Amino acid sequence: MGSVSLRSEHMKQANFRLCNVTGYMTELLELRAENPEFHVLFIPGNPGIVQLYEIFLESLYEQLGGKASITAIGHICHTRKDWEQGRVFSLEEQILHKMDFIDNKLKTKGIPVVLVGHSIGSHISLEIFKRAPHKVVYYIGLYPFLALNAKSLIQTIVGLLSKSPVLSVIASFFVAIVGLLPVQVLIYILKKTCGKSWTPSVIDLLCTHLLQYDIMRNSLFMTRTEFEKFTDAPDWNFMRAKRDQIAFLFSTDDHWGPLSMLEEISKQVPGLALSIEREGHTHGFECSEAGSLWVAHHVSCLIKEHVLTS
Repeated sequence: MGSVSLRSEHMKQANFRLCNVTGYMTELLELRAENPEFHVLFIPGNPGIVQLYEIFLESLYEQLGGKASITAIGHICHTRKDWEQGRVFSLEEQILHKMDFIDNKLKTKGIPVVLVGHSIGSHISLEIFKRAPHKVVYYIGLYPFLALNAKSLIQTIVGLLSKSPVLSVIASFFVAIVGLLPVQVLIYILKKTCGKSWTPSVIDLLCTHLLQYDIMRNSLFMTRTEFEKFTDAPDWNFMRAKRDQIAFLFSTDDHWGPLSMLEEISKQVPGLALSIEREGHTHGFECSEAGSLWVAHHVSCLIKEHVLTS
């Protein structure tokens, strides 16, 4: 799959709103179709800041031709305001939060649901599929984080940091102190370092959301529980049973979703739809416009092939 054209100036804009999900204030991004044939529910990675995916979601809506409504749901306490007064939430609590949203807030009116998850959101989406298979018609995991990668130095460091409550607090305080710098200084630093290809909106979001004590503390605590969960192997039996309703997208250089996991899935679940992105967009595809558009095109092609034609 080659390059994708630039974002349309007339693309429908996603609507951001807050929603109370079983007592927890939750950030949503929504695009509503007039007569949807299905509903796409998107689960972000960690940190779970839905606004980071705005270009991806708007492009996906356009490429599906308005045939689907789309909702992206953020994680509890991965919000600009600390609604939960310092509480931290585990991976399992975040999964239950999404299940509660589907059961009580997602108004699908009987139309099928397509689950799309990014990174740890791929695992969360897969768990939702397992727990409510009657509500889901298809699942897509993007750059999926499904198991620990012993060869990744970054994962080793992140694992040690998140496992220690003391180190997690210190790291969160450090991030919060950095967040006190003038916004223009932060934007300059990000642009000159890791954010050279990032969109201005993504850089602004990282300054206003991620560089906060409570978000970083929750992100690290969630990471700790992710690493604890991934001492278990993926549920291969479930994947085999649903192989015709599951697709994964990997990339050539991603320590969170390495090609060794793609090879293991191929070995354990022959015939499951597996793709490799070779355009160089990386695990954080949502941070660049080119990455967002490419992945949206890929997802739309999968949906058109496996959902709209079924």
